[in-house]
Amino acid sequence: MIILGIDTSCDDTSVAIVEADKRGYQRGLAQIKFNILSSIISSQVKIHAQYGGVYPFLAKREHQKNLPVVFEKALKRAKISVKEIDFIALTVGPGLEPCLGVGVNFVKELAKELKLPIIPVNHIEAHIFANFVGNVKCQMSNVKTLLPAICLVVSGGHTQLILMKNFGEYKILGETRDDAAGECLDKVARILGLGYPGGPAIEKKSKIKNRVSIYGNEGEEEFEEDKSSSHPFAVARENEVLFAHKKSKIKIKLPRPMIYQKNYDFSFSGLKTAVLYQYQKSKTEFPFMETRGKKSSKRINPLLTPSLSLGRMKFSSPIKNKKYKQAMAAEVQQAVIDVLIYKTLKATKEFKAKSIILGGGVAANEELRRQFKVQSSLPTGRPTKFKVNFFVPPKKFCTDNAAMVGITAFFHYLKGESRNWQKIFVNANLRI
Repeated sequence: MIILGIDTSCDDTSVAIVEADKRGYQRGLAQIKFNILSSIISSQVKIHAQYGGVYPFLAKREHQKNLPVVFEKALKRAKISVKEIDFIALTVGPGLEPCLGVGVNFVKELAKELKLPIIPVNHIEAHIFANFVGNVKCQMSNVKTLLPAICLVVSGGHTQLILMKNFGEYKILGETRDDAAGECLDKVARILGLGYPGGPAIEKKSKIKNRVSIYGNEGEEEFEEDKSSSHPFAVARENEVLFAHKKSKIKIKLPRPMIYQKNYDFSFSGLKTAVLYQYQKSKTEFPFMETRGKKSSKRINPLLTPSLSLGRMKFSSPIKNKKYKQAMAAEVQQAVIDVLIYKTLKATKEFKAKSIILGGGVAANEELRRQFKVQSSLPTGRPTKFKVNFFVPPKKFCTDNAAMVGITAFFHYLKGESRNWQKIFVNANLRI
């Protein structure tokens, strides 16, 4: 079965051709195989970098220009014709409405011409199913050993903790109340003058040698266990770093927002503000702006400047203390990681989940992946008293792509959930 996947939910124009082994499912075999025949992504990062974020209507115009080209490239690389496509998988939400509309309009015309069914896909669910991309095999006969699962979808636009009871059966346990984790990292990177996108920039800047885990996976330090806490991380404190750093002369402590509240919601706006206050309190100079090559004497807060003004400005940082930037980047990254891991493991324990599934652009962060892997596999007697399966997509499939859309659609197709082109609409606020 040949699936055409298309995603235009944000600033990446993505088209993929996925081959699914439907016969394996019908015969009741243990596995379904997915073969990615092609996966083409046209990125707009360089275009939006000057704004420090995605400019929706500019992204829309780029999608309109790029989508037909990317579509033809995907067909050519997959070495198939449009007549070989069995159905079209399309992201209809959540996302930026102008961008989603480009994909919907393109697919409607294509489906009408080729008389193909369409499977509308939830973008959040697709990030979960990104774990089945590539050569990964979905062990359908062993679902009972994998589910229920706790899914953490964390990106620039979303941070959600989801209980997955079965394929297509979800319950949102918690989500961000303000900034998503990726959005927080983008804004912090702007404060520090590290560029856009902020997540990869902060990850690169935060790499410090001689890292030591308080749990003993890379060296060992002794910490007194808090017997009064019933949470998975019995040793954690509100302003402590779960992964400490040796020989660091610059000590920075940031809050771990909402980490001990009795819910699974997140809030990263306060963390961003704490970074800004720390930055302003430091003896280093605040970033200045340059307009048309001339330095402006006016000092501004890059977080509060209207986006229209940002389009005409270029931020640079005169800070000479690279160690300060490195320490701040490491601390804010660890603060985000601590909250994400803590709440995920707490949910895993409460709901007796058998697996942890990661998805979203932030899941490409190497330190997040490493620490999640360590925590999910800790033996009994350490902070966590359970061992669970841990799944995370290949890095290149953590960010938006159409391959994950095609794979997600396949499971809905098996349930007979296809629609004709007249019943496909954009839903920018679609919930899982």
